[in-house]
Amino acid sequence: MTGVDFDFDRLRRYPDVEAANLFAVDATDRLLLDEAAPRLRDASPGSVVLVNDHYGALTLGAAALHGLDRLRVHQDPLSGELALASNAERFGLTGRFRQLPLDAELVRAAEVVLIQAPKSIDALREAVELIAGHADPSVQVFLGGRVKHLSLGMNEVLRASFGEVQAGLARQKSRVITARKPHPGASGPGFPRREYLTEIGLWVCAHGAVFAGTKLDLGTRQLLAMLDRMAPEIAAGTAIDLGCGTGILAAALARARPQLTVIATDESAAAVASARATMLANEVADRVSVRREDAMSGLADASADLIVCNPPFHVGATVNPATALKLFRAAGRVLRPGGQLWTVYNSHLDHRRSLERFLGSTRQAHRDPKFTVTVSVRR
Repeated sequence: MTGVDFDFDRLRRYPDVEAANLFAVDATDRLLLDEAAPRLRDASPGSVVLVNDHYGALTLGAAALHGLDRLRVHQDPLSGELALASNAERFGLTGRFRQLPLDAELVRAAEVVLIQAPKSIDALREAVELIAGHADPSVQVFLGGRVKHLSLGMNEVLRASFGEVQAGLARQKSRVITARKPHPGASGPGFPRREYLTEIGLWVCAHGAVFAGTKLDLGTRQLLAMLDRMAPEIAAGTAIDLGCGTGILAAALARARPQLTVIATDESAAAVASARATMLANEVADRVSVRREDAMSGLADASADLIVCNPPFHVGATVNPATALKLFRAAGRVLRPGGQLWTVYNSHLDHRRSLERFLGSTRQAHRDPKFTVTVSVRR
């Protein structure tokens, strides 16, 4: 079922941020498909799995170049899912794959698994333990990444669950590590992890791919210190934790202000699953709605009174303000006039002018050499 006119260079990142230094395909995608080609050709129908495919290069490459169908795919960011769907439509490959959560069904009886190396060791560990426990005994895993991002710790994660692990030759600064002979009983304590943080009096639950795991990251700590100063006049309005991660800010808001309607939103599937578990662990799940959305796309204009946000300053491995600016623009749309956006960012970043452009009057609430906290009032 080949014959598709497929060109990697026509892939787009849309609706994720696009810029001259951001690409929808990289050397790792191409190397993974080349290294796995013999196994892809011989794989049984429906037995190929793609994990962490950024914008569809792996999935659509497997479909177009190897004639594969019934591909199983897991992408953590919602923007990645939407980009894959858009690219598939462009090449006439819609219907050749299905999206699945990161669970046993994704990898059950899988014979070939291609993984773009995630940023965290725990993200890899969660995926690898699922594969070892539920894939076909003949499964071969191909883990690819930029050489500078492939750590020895990733090798150790693979060795904990597979009997044979081998690194291939580097090409264009990328490398593929293969793993075979799974140990089905080698899994650890499982995910989500759960930890009680005495400092803030909350349980925090975390899947592997969520930022900071079960720890309290420094930016969130800065916002928590400002909680009592955030829109104190709002008694029973709507508050949003934008880019919620594990949901610490949402849980803290729900606990401190029981009259608030609280929404926690993130585009990451791992973050949403983590936040839901955090709400259950802290007994506020009945008062916090957790939603997987790309920059609050499903929320109505002028529907919120307070938004708190600890935005990323990286797009993948590239320092780029585009994601933060996208969230600030969305906050300007979703806040009611007079509503507040409280945000924290690294002090060297010049976000204040953008906040004033997208929202209105912005003042500094706190600044130290590392972090700045600002409050913006929707005009």
